[in-house]
Amino acid sequence: MRASDAERERVAEALREAVAEGRLDMDEFEQRLDAAYKARTHGELEPIVSDIPVPGAVVASSAGLSPAARGASSPVDWSRRIGGPATSTGAFAFWGGFGRKGSWTVGRVFTAFAMWGGGDIDLREANFEDREVVIRCFTVMGGIQVKVPPNVHLHVNGIGIMGGFDEQTKDAGEPEPGAPRVRVTGFALMGGVGVDRKWSKAQRQRLKEAERLRLEKPDTGDGRKELG
Repeated sequence: MRASDAERERVAEALREAVAEGRLDMDEFEQRLDAAYKARTHGELEPIVSDIPVPGAVVASSAGLSPAARGASSPVDWSRRIGGPATSTGAFAFWGGFGRKGSWTVGRVFTAFAMWGGGDIDLREANFEDREVVIRCFTVMGGIQVKVPPNVHLHVNGIGIMGGFDEQTKDAGEPEPGAPRVRVTGFALMGGVGVDRKWSKAQRQRLKEAERLRLEKPDTGDGRKELG
């Protein structure tokens, strides 16, 4: 994935923090800073800060970017969350409802159907059977809600017939290298399928705490933040 100017600048800020804390000497700092500004992809940015913390977090994320800047309070080890047998590959609701949430493992193909009922598919704390999963949602006079974290790759391609198949982004975030790809497809007949990109309450709380700690650092006056 191509790196943006803002991402290169966040890596540069991590390097400035590291040299101020004595983690890097000036020669190494200058070499890494030059490499950061020349980087064109996330893969080139990653090794530059893989061994140092980034501002607002305990350790660097897999792409070498501040998790707080990405919208998360801590990096995600996707290698631990991808792979393993699925605990659920489908759901069905008729005059009722279903829910899949918390720590569960979604199958590489998950099929959900709701008629005169509703369902909730929450992937924010879920594990994934494969690096790419397909969520197939079919509803007739019912509704299905799919919640995904903003740091996964998401593609929504569904059809609404006298209904809706909508995607909303409620929290800022960027897909992370190594994150799973989630494709939501299907159709809604006289009903609706909603896909929300948003953090869980626990993730939002961690983000707020990380931001609070960052703001509490006193400014030394030379452009750097003093450690508490």
